Amino acid sequence: MNRATLALAAPLCALLAAATALPAHAADRSTTADSYGTKGSYAPQQNLRTYQQPPKGFAPVFTENVSRHGSRAATDSSDGDLILRLWDQAASEGQLTARGKEFGPKVRALLAAMDKVGYGNLSERGKSEIAGTAVRMEQRLPGLFAGIAKNGEKIDVVSSGQGRAVDSGQLFADTLAATDPALKPLIGAARTDKDLLYFHKSAGGAAYRDYIANDQRLTTTLTSITDQPTTHRAASDVLRKIFKRDFVQRIVDGEFATTAGSAVDAAEAVYNLYGIAPAMSAESPGGKGWHMDRYINQQDAAWFGYLSDAEDFYEKGPGFAGSNITYKMADVLLDDFFKKAEGAASTTTTLGAELRFTHAEEIIPLAALMGLPGSTQGATAETPYTYADNPWRGAAVAPMASNIQWDVFRKGDTTLVRMLYNEKETAFKTGCRPVSKGSKFYDLNELERCFGRTS
Repeated sequence: MNRATLALAAPLCALLAAATALPAHAADRSTTADSYGTKGSYAPQQNLRTYQQPPKGFAPVFTENVSRHGSRAATDSSDGDLILRLWDQAASEGQLTARGKEFGPKVRALLAAMDKVGYGNLSERGKSEIAGTAVRMEQRLPGLFAGIAKNGEKIDVVSSGQGRAVDSGQLFADTLAATDPALKPLIGAARTDKDLLYFHKSAGGAAYRDYIANDQRLTTTLTSITDQPTTHRAASDVLRKIFKRDFVQRIVDGEFATTAGSAVDAAEAVYNLYGIAPAMSAESPGGKGWHMDRYINQQDAAWFGYLSDAEDFYEKGPGFAGSNITYKMADVLLDDFFKKAEGAASTTTTLGAELRFTHAEEIIPLAALMGLPGSTQGATAETPYTYADNPWRGAAVAPMASNIQWDVFRKGDTTLVRMLYNEKETAFKTGCRPVSKGSKFYDLNELERCFGRTS
């Protein structure tokens, strides 16, 4: 094991112990959870003891997943830098509230913690999330992994090539090896496949990138959603917790526009720090958390969470009804799921597990393409996306460490597939028929028919 891997996996025992000690809000489907959007922390959505058993005679022969990386530091310091410019100016003029006086030092401490972790890198919570998913995969499928070890089958680890996805894949593999050392020599060298796991930036995402850059309907819709009176009221509410009223009015009037943007920009920076803080809780003083909720009330956090969800909905998720531009490119990943499952059905493969690690930009469109719960409903141009009339929520669709898993079972010439979504047994899309009513197991031939893979 090289030094970089050792640095990542050294506290593995502690990670395994903490794997199930995730925050309550991560699993909570309340407004609190929604307010974090896709920055929400991860929690498994089903108890290990409640999974259905496969039909009699079927044994697990293969598993495959795709996982978002675990919780991480912010990708850069821009939000902290922006709000600190305003804070420093207000401090010099005596324009901070009592609560605001503690805000600046806290933000600087959070930025220092993220800089130490490395911007964009996995936090301790993120490592625990990934280790936990690995442990529970092995616990759900002990017979499969015993067979992999006995038969010398391979475990393939592939990622987008981005640091946090690479690290997540390595940690997942190391954790599997720690649960059963016999697996260690069977885990192949991690590899990168950007076309498969970073498709929004690869050749296959060219039409999608043109949509993001040039689609006027997208621009108009997002502007109309964001530029509402509620947004401006929420922005002022947030800023008044930190700055005195006269100073907030100066921000609203645009006095600091050249250095700190608008009042909405400043409030969004506070919201983004609030959103990333749970991911960095282990790095807070004494591990007690950053308590960024002191600077944004729940109603305002929920509103900015909605705005963040709206952007992700239109740019990555179901988007506009009648258009598949945001998720058609995920077909390369769904195709790979089918190819690997079909390989397992053929009995010619020596592959026991396929483990993929990627980003929200891939998980969200794949969920829409597959018709997973919450990702089936687009919005019309006349009726924009709102929480009231659409079930899509970033915190449920693609929180940190979100994952989709197919387990393959075989009996003779018959192959069944079970899907887990964030570790919850999940039915395939409408039109796919399970082997029996209420079952979460599907004949692979039926899935091929349902997804149009048969000629």
